Amino acid sequence: MLVRMLRTENLSKSYDSKVAVHDLNLNIAAGEIYGFLGPNGAGKTTTIRLLLGLLKPTNGRIFLFDAPLTDDIIALKRRIGVVAEEPPPAGRMTAWELVQFFADLNHVVHPGGRMEALFHALELWDDRHVLAAAYSRGMRQKLSLIRALIHTPDLLILDEPVSGLDPFGIRQVRAVIEAHRAQGGAVLISSHILSEVERSANRIGILHHGHLLVEDSINGIRARIGNTNVVHIELLAVPESLPAQLQAIPEVQKIETRDTQLTVHLASGRDARPDIFQAVVAAGGVLVTMQMEEMSLEDAFVTITHQNVEQLAGAG
Repeated sequence: MLVRMLRTENLSKSYDSKVAVHDLNLNIAAGEIYGFLGPNGAGKTTTIRLLLGLLKPTNGRIFLFDAPLTDDIIALKRRIGVVAEEPPPAGRMTAWELVQFFADLNHVVHPGGRMEALFHALELWDDRHVLAAAYSRGMRQKLSLIRALIHTPDLLILDEPVSGLDPFGIRQVRAVIEAHRAQGGAVLISSHILSEVERSANRIGILHHGHLLVEDSINGIRARIGNTNVVHIELLAVPESLPAQLQAIPEVQKIETRDTQLTVHLASGRDARPDIFQAVVAAGGVLVTMQMEEMSLEDAFVTITHQNVEQLAGAG
């Protein structure tokens, strides 16, 4: 049975005459990482504040764990972990004391073992007794993730979770988030680092002017905007019959040849690389390399938000 962690029904928020979020319908299940994207001013921050009960919607409803947000809001919020874009001030507490404080707030019994595991996972163990205020930006961001996870929440809501982190720190955070998902948790990630969202997210929603333009997997988004994939192959020599055999593959749209290299343009959809390999072998060719070049999430994001807004909003 599919467990729904977060659901909204026609969620809307207006400020005077300005509509910040319009008829937003989200549905995030257990074991899913959902990438929530949009340009500045798209309505992402307003949406997150609505989901956390910090703002009241103008219209629509929010359900957490299949219960309306208005029902026992404190109990529902205790099942959520949050990382804000800007780490909160820590006062005069050490990192360990800060996490212990949040564990106590959430009635975590004997949190020491989980704290130790999380501090080790994010490589803050040796600095656990350092004042949190003295941490670097990246260290405070990792500390925010520990704080969000200490009570073993069902749903994580992360706003720019890898902001300020170096590549090694990003890997650590990614591993912790993936472990949460693998244990049946759900994650909503809002981030401007699109390559990280592309790597982690099962589904992606793109918000623009308060409207959810598209919601799909990255492959589904590529298919919606009709992009072509490109396969670059290099041979010891190009057999004379090979271009015609490649052209017979249904997904092949165009072939470009240069010396011993071929560039094969494919329609989005089924992965045609096995067919390309078989065509090379059948033609008597010897394959040296074969590389797929796909549209990145960044390219898709720019296309969706700036070129095909009306078309994509109506596609479903």
